[in-house]
Amino acid sequence: MRDDPSMLVMSDGARVVARRPTKPKISAAIANLQRGDALIVERVVEEEGDWYVQVLMREDNTFQLEYRDGAPTGHFQTRTLAREKVVAAVLAWAKGEPDWKDHFMWNNIASYFEDGAGS
Repeated sequence: MRDDPSMLVMSDGARVVARRPTKPKISAAIANLQRGDALIVERVVEEEGDWYVQVLMREDNTFQLEYRDGAPTGHFQTRTLAREKVVAAVLAWAKGEPDWKDHFMWNNIASYFEDGAGS
């Protein structure tokens, strides 16, 4: 048995598109995003929590990039016009590069997902 602590799964938010997606497959999926489309690349691990990066192409042709590092308190978001920066960030995240998010200014959006938020 291989010592593989995680597996990547790519989805469009409704269905799995690829298990262990390749660089060309991730790049093509982002290149083909249309307004309102989403792409999620999730790192499936045995630990508790969620690890993913997701891209939403907004109606104003900007890209909303989000990531979550395990716990709900580790949920961040940014926006950009540059598809190339989004592709580079998602590919670097998928490879586990520690500096993948350094080219963006991130906002912690964890409070949007807390139970009872806004009450």
